[in-house]
Amino acid sequence: MKFVMVFLLLFSVSDVFAQNIEQAWDIVWTRFYLPKVQTFGDYLSSYEKGKEQAHLPTAEEVKRQYPNPCGYSTGMEDGAILGGAMLSVLCDRFAVTKDESLRAKAANVFAGLHRCVTAHGVKGFVARNVCPEDATSTYINSSRDQVTHFVHGLWQYFHSPLPDEATKQQIGVILADVAERMIAFVTPENDFDFCRADGTRCPLGICRMWKVQAHEAARLPMIYAAAWDVTKDERYRVEWRKYAAEAIEQSANPGENKPAYALLQMQCSLELLHALEPDSALKAQIHTRMLHVRDLAAKRFTSVLAQIAKKSSEEMRMLGPDWRKVPEWKNQKGYPNPQWGPFREIWHLTREAGESALILMMIDSPTLTNEQQAALKKLLERFDYTHNASCGLVYHLAAYWKARRHGLMAGS
Repeated sequence: MKFVMVFLLLFSVSDVFAQNIEQAWDIVWTRFYLPKVQTFGDYLSSYEKGKEQAHLPTAEEVKRQYPNPCGYSTGMEDGAILGGAMLSVLCDRFAVTKDESLRAKAANVFAGLHRCVTAHGVKGFVARNVCPEDATSTYINSSRDQVTHFVHGLWQYFHSPLPDEATKQQIGVILADVAERMIAFVTPENDFDFCRADGTRCPLGICRMWKVQAHEAARLPMIYAAAWDVTKDERYRVEWRKYAAEAIEQSANPGENKPAYALLQMQCSLELLHALEPDSALKAQIHTRMLHVRDLAAKRFTSVLAQIAKKSSEEMRMLGPDWRKVPEWKNQKGYPNPQWGPFREIWHLTREAGESALILMMIDSPTLTNEQQAALKKLLERFDYTHNASCGLVYHLAAYWKARRHGLMAGS
């Protein structure tokens, strides 16, 4: 009798866990996905069906670059990042499940990323997102963060069994266009800035691709390496090799207190470079850098879970605001940025939990300690995905399917 009770208890816990993961999956597609443009939005301002992202900018607002040329805080800020991240999730889920329905989902996400790089007519420029109202309007200021996840996601998709040959050819064209923009714009004369869509320098420094911080140093050669890998055009191999060794040297000390998103983007760039590096000594050095990033992420994961544990369920359910109506705005070097207030922390912590967990598994032959496995399972099992307004849910799914792919977490 005792054995039966224990079995039923374990089955029940496993069942709840599986249901919660699938709930997160459904919510990402029903609340965060924007079918008109095939991209994802950053946050929810309502849990009411059809009104979840009613705060998104209108086409008129985007065309006049309101409230700022990055679309900061509007919900259109991180579409290229989220699309790239979701492509990675889809690749991992397909590797585990072989679910053929994922092909159509991946094709849709790819179409959204393709739209981000073509809707504006500026070759090789990766827009943050595309306005759902007219499916063409974009903000003119991107960032190296957007490009990092964009390139990494497309590269993973290219090497997965999911795309057809026509799509692979499109990926080659896209990555070549992005690389060409980098060759043209990332020069000493531009302070190594790939510039805004209008060709002017970004005043925030977020589009600079060289002479940057340690966690950003590998981004430029990563773009060239990806372009070479999918096109085999010698032009991109030359650019990749020009920067590769120095970039890895500069990546040695990213800093102890970098946020999880910065560490994740660093790991994405290193992962791609490590996979393609032909020199065994440099390949080993890249992996050493990746192990260091993993160790930093392990500390971040523990810290973030402790912060979430201090939040009440009501706080974690907090919705984002209509950015037009918030009381506080900050001026970021001429860019007025609406401030979300307390929601910003909830949005950020939700993301950081998934991002930091994901990084732990982005190395060769990854392992998780017993404590890390238990902590990740507890997070995924108990998190209330039906009442969380942060796009960070994407990274919870990313961590789960990466763990499944590497046999670090059992399925349902």
